[in-house]
Amino acid sequence: MNIGKKVKSLRIMQNMTQEELAVRSDLTRGFISQIERNLTSPTIENLELILRALGTDLVEFFSSMNEKEKVVYTKEERIPIYDTPEGIKEELLMTATDPKKIEPSLIELNPISSTEVENYHEGYEFGYVIEGKIIINLDEHKYHAKKGECFFFTSNKKHFIENNSKKNNAQILWIEIF
Repeated sequence: MNIGKKVKSLRIMQNMTQEELAVRSDLTRGFISQIERNLTSPTIENLELILRALGTDLVEFFSSMNEKEKVVYTKEERIPIYDTPEGIKEELLMTATDPKKIEPSLIELNPISSTEVENYHEGYEFGYVIEGKIIINLDEHKYHAKKGECFFFTSNKKHFIENNSKKNNAQILWIEIF
């Protein structure tokens, strides 16, 4: 079990220096450095102070140490979204994205179809047009994108996507970032 490596990883993910972590955990920078290099082992009390400063706790820290990170998500693992408008097929591409705070999906729009209007919410939207041409509607503005192009916008406006083609489907990779 590499406690030092895990502490360092958590610290870096928080964009925190060893000095900042030391101040927040009421320990010395040298002690933090020794822990991260596995030159010393912290007491449970010191580890609790460090983890609290990093925004986690002992249970979460040790439960995630043995978890293997999921890297590949197969087509069979996709989750179909059933409450989409007629002519729209949507699948979540990944499950268990909670710590990542993203929701990637694959959307197919039949000819002359559109997604439902999404109201204002926090976050961002990113999309990549895999096939066809689409119109991105943001409040009262319309933006056109075609195969090979991508889009990105803040979710603080009403938005939906439409395929105005009378004969061709459109397919996009859509990622919501919370």
